[in-house]
Amino acid sequence: MNIILRMLLTVVGVLFVALNMAIGLIWFERRALGLWQERYGPNRVGPLGLLQPIADAVKMFMKEDWVPPFADKAVFVLAPGIVIATVLLVFAVIPFGAGVIVADTNVALLFFLAMSSLGVYSIVLGAWASDNKYALLGGLRAAAQMISYEVFMGLSLMGVVMIAGSFSLQDIVEAQRKTWFFIPQVLGFLVFLVAGLAETRRIPFDIPEAENELVAGFHTEYSGMKFGMFFVGEYLGITLISAMITTLFFGGWLGPSFLWGPIWFLLKMGAFITFFVLMRAALPRPRYDQLMAYGWKILLPVALANLMITGAIVLLRR
Repeated sequence: MNIILRMLLTVVGVLFVALNMAIGLIWFERRALGLWQERYGPNRVGPLGLLQPIADAVKMFMKEDWVPPFADKAVFVLAPGIVIATVLLVFAVIPFGAGVIVADTNVALLFFLAMSSLGVYSIVLGAWASDNKYALLGGLRAAAQMISYEVFMGLSLMGVVMIAGSFSLQDIVEAQRKTWFFIPQVLGFLVFLVAGLAETRRIPFDIPEAENELVAGFHTEYSGMKFGMFFVGEYLGITLISAMITTLFFGGWLGPSFLWGPIWFLLKMGAFITFFVLMRAALPRPRYDQLMAYGWKILLPVALANLMITGAIVLLRR
C-alpha cells in the first residue's frame, strides 16, 4: 500500500510541477524579456503581474472555440492534445532525485527520442486538418525542421550512452558523480542544445510560425483553448529540454549535500529555462534554407566527429 501511495504522490507531484512551471513560464518570459529590453512587461494584473497567466487562461476560455467549416474536424480537435501528451509522458522517465521518478526503465533515453518524434504529428496533423495554405506551409516547415534536428539530437546523445554504458537516465546521472558529462561531452552538449531549440520551435528557430511570412503558421486557424494547448505545449517543451540537459550533461540531482537533490535539479533546470528565454531577446530569425543548411552542414559533422572521438577514447580505455 505504501508503494502505491508513494507512486501516486510522485505522479501527482511531477504533473503538478511540470504544468505549473509551464504556466509560470508565461509570466517569467514576459517579465524577463521586459527587463532585458528595458520595458515593464506585465505589471497590472496582481502584484508584479503574477496573475497574468490566470487572466490569459480566462481569456482563452472566454473566446469562441471555433472550428473552420472546411477543416477535418476530428483531426483538427485531436492535434493540440498530442503535443501535450507526448511531452508529459517523457516527464514520467526523468529522475528528479534519487528514487524520485515515476517509471524507472532501462530504455528511458530511447523513450524520450520516440516521444519527441511523435510530437511532430501534432503540428503536421493540425496544419493539414486546417485546410489553410499558410498552416500547411508552417506544418511542412515544422516537419522538415523537427525530423532533421532529431537526427543530430540522437547522435549527440550517443557519446553520453557510451560513457555511462546505459540508456537509463538514473544510471546516466549516477555515472556523473565524479565528472559531469558537460566536460567530456562538450560537443555533444552544444549540438543537443541547438537541436533542443529547434525541437521546441523557439526563436531563433520559430520558422514554422514566422508571422511576417505565414500569419501564424501551423496554428493560424486555431482559437480558444485549442490554441492555448499549443501555447502551453511549447512551454512544456522548453521545460522538458531543460530537464534533459540537466539530466544528461549537468549531473541531474547531484550537488553539495546542503540542499535536497530535487532542489539542485530544479535550480539547474531553471538556469537553462532562463537561457532559452533570453535567447528570444538576443537572436534574429534565420531564413529557412539557412536553418536547414546549418543543421546538415555544421551540426551533423560535429555530432559525427564527437561520436567517433568518444568511441575511440572508450575503446582505448578498455
